[in-house]
Amino acid sequence: MKFSALFCLAALFAVSVSAAEKPNVLILYADDLGFGDLSIQNPKSKIPTPNLDQLAKEGMRFTDGHSSSGICTPSRYALLTGRHHWRDFYGIVNAFGDSPFKPERLTLPEMMKARGYNTAAIGKWHLGWNWDAIKKPEAKPVGEGRKRTWGPEAFDWTQSIPNGPLDHGFDYYFGDTVINFPPYCWIENDKVVKAPDVLMDTAKWKPIKEGNWECRPGPMTSDWDPYQNIPTTTAKGVEYIKSHAKSDKPFFLYFAFPSPHAPIIPNDKFDGKTEAGPYGDFVFETDDACGQLLAALNEAGIAENTIVIFSADNGPEKYAYKRDQNFDHWSSEPFRGLKRDTYEGGHHVPFIIKWPGLPNAGTVSDALVSQIDIMATLASSLDFELPDDAAEDSHNLLPLIKGDVEKVRESHVHNTKESSFAIRKGEWILISGKTGYVSGRNKDWEEKRNYPADNKADVELYHFTADPGQKNDVAADHPEKVNEMKALLTQIREQGYSAPRLAK
Repeated sequence: MKFSALFCLAALFAVSVSAAEKPNVLILYADDLGFGDLSIQNPKSKIPTPNLDQLAKEGMRFTDGHSSSGICTPSRYALLTGRHHWRDFYGIVNAFGDSPFKPERLTLPEMMKARGYNTAAIGKWHLGWNWDAIKKPEAKPVGEGRKRTWGPEAFDWTQSIPNGPLDHGFDYYFGDTVINFPPYCWIENDKVVKAPDVLMDTAKWKPIKEGNWECRPGPMTSDWDPYQNIPTTTAKGVEYIKSHAKSDKPFFLYFAFPSPHAPIIPNDKFDGKTEAGPYGDFVFETDDACGQLLAALNEAGIAENTIVIFSADNGPEKYAYKRDQNFDHWSSEPFRGLKRDTYEGGHHVPFIIKWPGLPNAGTVSDALVSQIDIMATLASSLDFELPDDAAEDSHNLLPLIKGDVEKVRESHVHNTKESSFAIRKGEWILISGKTGYVSGRNKDWEEKRNYPADNKADVELYHFTADPGQKNDVAADHPEKVNEMKALLTQIREQGYSAPRLAK
């Protein structure tokens, strides 16, 4: 059934909720942020995060929150569909790649539109566009090998770019799609604001402050400045909040940061604000931007009628190993693993929800939750009946948020690539494979943290409550638990859903 038909059914049969009763929704989504970076949940953090700490004090902080993947595109897809990404794909959308959304797939913003919301996405997209639609028929790639790309002359930049945010439920978009992918220019709605006229050249930019630029070659506007990403998108977010505050329709704003993803480029006024180097300063700048957006809600008089959700797409990048060595700050604290890994550090991320009327502000919950659950939770709050072919893995967290129950989820599946899965059930975690590393081991870090040598077994099993750092593989001691977890993983993968509402 196409989503347009679903909208009609929802309008006819769902219980109506008046506009005045509908809360605005603001999702703040960080990029490559570690669980241990937030000072409120890591006493050893060298990074002050005052605005996010305050958000946690006003809302509910989940200590066991997860993304679907250890990399960018899949986690965003899962959040915006309520469906595990690995049911459809595994990797990221590459430069000039098309969208992974199928036309019939109901998305979170489409659902919100069906319930009368204005919808907007600002910041990082990384969910593809149909760039071929504006590519000139005679276009030829330039460069060789890893530098092979398309030049600015390859595209008709005056045309609308289809299959982007506006084709999947958003009324408005502003951003640069991906900070380290071409084209390096601002995009508003479905057109570039200014046409690229040169090839990307990092020599034109201020020096990078940590790590590498990691920018893929491609067309760029000659005045492009990546340091202006956070200031520009934040200003757009503040403008959007204030301009829609008095609308007769509530808004749903998905604000996706480019940070602290590489390139690590905090603006000068944030230099030295932390004790974790430029990365720490970049996290601090991200926290500051969150503060500006939250302040806009207060200034507009709508903070008490706005749901705010903060999380991150995956754990921190590989530079975290050197950061731990140089600054004694482990971004994944207290977990093992980083971005891409199926160990906890790859997907166990900050997760905060501030909900209007929350009974106990400052609540800390250790319940297992997932970003995939946001869709079913908002659907429940808006009396939207999800069809069977939508949000197949999304659990309704509303009873948990209201304090009616202590847990909603029993299990969750983690994945980055086709051959690397992990499953959590209750207190147990099974790594389906010889290791939970995807990006590779760092033996110096393991030695510092007293990790044993790899036993090269076919699976790994950990008791999460007793061993959150995943140091002690107990698979050999619990073969029956290994078999139980493997069977559950197979069941969830093969049955095509894990949402309780779909269980017959």
